Amino acid sequence: MDYIVFDLEWNQCYGSREFEESRMPFEIIEIGAVRLDKKFNLIDQYSSIIKPRLYKRLQPHIREILNYDEKVLKKGRPFDMVCREFLKWCNNGNDYSFVTWGPMDLNYLQNNMEYYHMKPFETPLKYYNLQKIYADMQGDELIAKLETAVNTLGIESDRPYHSALNDAYYTGNVLKKLHPSDFEDRYSVDIYYNPKDKDDEIISYHKNYMEHISMEYDSKKDAMEDKDLLTVKCYKCNKKTSKKVKWFANTPNSYVCVCKCWYHGYISAKLKFKQTKEGKFFVIKTVKPENKKGVEAIKERQIELREKRQEKRHNRKKTAS
Repeated sequence: MDYIVFDLEWNQCYGSREFEESRMPFEIIEIGAVRLDKKFNLIDQYSSIIKPRLYKRLQPHIREILNYDEKVLKKGRPFDMVCREFLKWCNNGNDYSFVTWGPMDLNYLQNNMEYYHMKPFETPLKYYNLQKIYADMQGDELIAKLETAVNTLGIESDRPYHSALNDAYYTGNVLKKLHPSDFEDRYSVDIYYNPKDKDDEIISYHKNYMEHISMEYDSKKDAMEDKDLLTVKCYKCNKKTSKKVKWFANTPNSYVCVCKCWYHGYISAKLKFKQTKEGKFFVIKTVKPENKKGVEAIKERQIELREKRQEKRHNRKKTAS
């Protein structure tokens, strides 16, 4: 198994939204990647500049952080040509998995591929979000920048950032430094092409959590009426659990509940709503173990939200009278 650690640089519309191409709001202008073997040793690299088709003028913020300008981009090659070359380089005869710093690079790569009518990846597409893995291993709830991880881990930083190849190189070095023994279990499932119906739903069991990517629903209300989605089974033994804190809206786009497995103790479950380009909804459901402190925090959050709703209703009645 090889690991393709890749990074992208992209540009966006210089002017107002009315001039943006809605089918491709972020246009890739550089692909950089390193290939790691199963022991996370760097064995090859790839880099190419892409000549933009839509946004030929660099957006000011992007111009500020890049190490090149429009003159360099004019010498690049078309996206579809570069992308086919990159994917051919990835597939050198060995099985491979993508590794990225955050989920957006893989999202934008597929968006640009779709714009150019290129063949999509087979689904479900597994990859490794090293930004998330780093946060989990460091016990940090904050999402760290790549530069922060490099500095924290004491990795030499002698190359400029915001170059696709350099950022891929640093990401590869972070992975080698972390060297998680359970790396294979830490995969994520890409959701650019989300499941459309029940038969396509994705359920993946990991050592310490379960993830369920649901079918599409016409509305959030329809999702919350799906008994299968609301049923919480233990992430470890897959047996039904008993509810200790019923589902409640934690944010406008998420619900939380707490259950208890007879064998494995407290479990928290979360529903996170995602909207499709067509205006429908699908849900990412996660189930994981929870300690007593976490359970109490969830209960306190439920009470806090309930009191806020009661206060709003009281204020509305007061205003109406």
